[in-house]
Amino acid sequence: MFSINVEQRQYETYVITDEKAKSQLEVLPKRGGIATKWLIDGKDVFYMDEERLKNPEMSIRGGNPILFPICGNLPDDTYAINDKKFTLKQHGFARNLPWEVGEEVTVDNVSLKLYLNSNEETKKVYPFDFQASFTYQLHGNTLTILQEFKNQSSEPMPFSVGFHPYFLTHDKSQLELDIPSREYQKKGSQESHPFNGSFDFSQDEIDVAFTELSAKSTSVTDKSRNLKMTLEYDDNFSTLVFWTVKGKDFYCLEPWSGHRNAINTGKHLTVLNPGATHSAMIRLTANFFA
Repeated sequence: MFSINVEQRQYETYVITDEKAKSQLEVLPKRGGIATKWLIDGKDVFYMDEERLKNPEMSIRGGNPILFPICGNLPDDTYAINDKKFTLKQHGFARNLPWEVGEEVTVDNVSLKLYLNSNEETKKVYPFDFQASFTYQLHGNTLTILQEFKNQSSEPMPFSVGFHPYFLTHDKSQLELDIPSREYQKKGSQESHPFNGSFDFSQDEIDVAFTELSAKSTSVTDKSRNLKMTLEYDDNFSTLVFWTVKGKDFYCLEPWSGHRNAINTGKHLTVLNPGATHSAMIRLTANFFA
């Protein structure tokens, strides 16, 4: 019923399958630990820009990139720890580094555990010893991602974690958004705008953050694909970001644990004590309907 296979393509690809549900997930450990493709009965859930995926010098636009140890961008890509300045580019480094494969389980579900450990290069931009582990669990039409963080430093470790899922769509005017917030902020602005449940998709770009969330789940129904995507998240996640670009067949609905620039402002920042471990969870459910 459940299987894990490794295929040697441009990147080593782990294919995890729930055969009964005809659900399949592809994960690239060496390319940022990203889940690149999710198929349910042969239908794509994720969008993928294949040209960017092929080019290891470019960030991936597609699948479900991992954001750590920051979400979003910092002013001048800069932050300070103990009065020392560091440079950290948008969304952090986890999505650009190779992850190691840990446990593989095919019992009650099919799951794959990946690890990212600090090294001399990460400590140049983020001065902490850490281990992050992410477990992809696939069961039916549901993908659960468990996260665990260990601070192996002698100092408290600040961080944010998030995901940047790209969902395939063919007609954004057919999207029905159920986001548990009445207001949002545009990127680069602190001004709040009322949210009435829809966006003007004729804009060149939409990049907004919902920070006052009233529930632990959100959903988008895409009538052009007969697909309802539901995202559930635990108490760690304080922010939902909606992003899309005109003329591209995707929308992103991103759970972030901290606000943009949280490592500087401290707003909803997670700070992990030396030797401590911290856990988090998100769950994606894809329901195709007739």
